[in-house]
Amino acid sequence: MEIQEHYTGHVQPGGAAARRRLDALTVTKISVGRMDNNAYLLTCRRTGDALLIDAADDPERLTDLLGHDEDRPRLRTIVTTHRHPDHWQALGSIAGQTGSYTVAHPLDSEPLPVPPDREVEHGETIQVGESALEVVHLRGHTPGSIALLYRDPVGHPHLFTGDSLFPGGVGKTQTGEDFRSLLDDVENRVFGVLTDDTWFYPGHGDDSTLGQERPKLSEWRARGW
Repeated sequence: MEIQEHYTGHVQPGGAAARRRLDALTVTKISVGRMDNNAYLLTCRRTGDALLIDAADDPERLTDLLGHDEDRPRLRTIVTTHRHPDHWQALGSIAGQTGSYTVAHPLDSEPLPVPPDREVEHGETIQVGESALEVVHLRGHTPGSIALLYRDPVGHPHLFTGDSLFPGGVGKTQTGEDFRSLLDDVENRVFGVLTDDTWFYPGHGDDSTLGQERPKLSEWRARGW
């Protein structure tokens, strides 16, 4: 599989993956499926252990992302950010092939094709080799939507937001109450505690930074979506 080493945050359906090299982790982003879902492979550079965020679709492409060499990453964990089917079409296949440990929030675990081995709550951590990801529960897109935060000790934070936060707004909600809940959580649990240089990686489309989006928060609340 072709992997672009110059990371911009943009990938295309059926196109090359993109890899970002941090001090302790590599982040590899790929677009899969008919709904242009992003999947993210995080690999510990010291141990080779890996974690996949959203086994969304195209199990063959996700398997190819791991490679076939003897020193390929060992996929230990698959995290599902929320219950919507476009984010877990390949979960059963990849978990079955690799024996990976599966993780989700309890409020979104029931529809998943593989019952989570671990259910996580807000503030808990998930290991990727020697690095930790913090669970951020963002209520509104679905009841159990979660984001994953990596605080790079030698760089800026990295936040994997699923469908809760995109460039230009929060994720789709069904009611005004759900919208207010999601925006409140995004304001309080994301923008309220993280710096403008935080890079975030959404469930579809291109990446952005909190600094780029912060001036628009009042606009999002006023428009109601």
